Amino acid sequence: MEIKFLKKKRKFRKGGLGIKPDLYWKYLLYMTFILILLFCAFGLYLFMEINKEPIPTVMNIDKKGMTEKERLTKALEYFSERKKKSIEILNSPSPIIDPSL
Repeated sequence: MEIKFLKKKRKFRKGGLGIKPDLYWKYLLYMTFILILLFCAFGLYLFMEINKEPIPTVMNIDKKGMTEKERLTKALEYFSERKKKSIEILNSPSPIIDPSL
């Protein structure tokens, strides 16, 4: 009488046609690398095309666009007054309210 212990099955296959996931992962990986290379080439092409364009020139600035001296002095006076008021508020003693009243 012959007893066969621990018979191991060496090949596990499904019956019929099966999908090989390794093959599809390789295709996906290759397609990803190809897309990355194409995007890099397209970016380089766009950079070269934009680099060929002339640099736009700046138009002359009229004096109308510049602010007047009076407006600047008014703004400076306003902010100096605000600074003085802030210093007064910081230096004045705060009123102490008696909670027992």
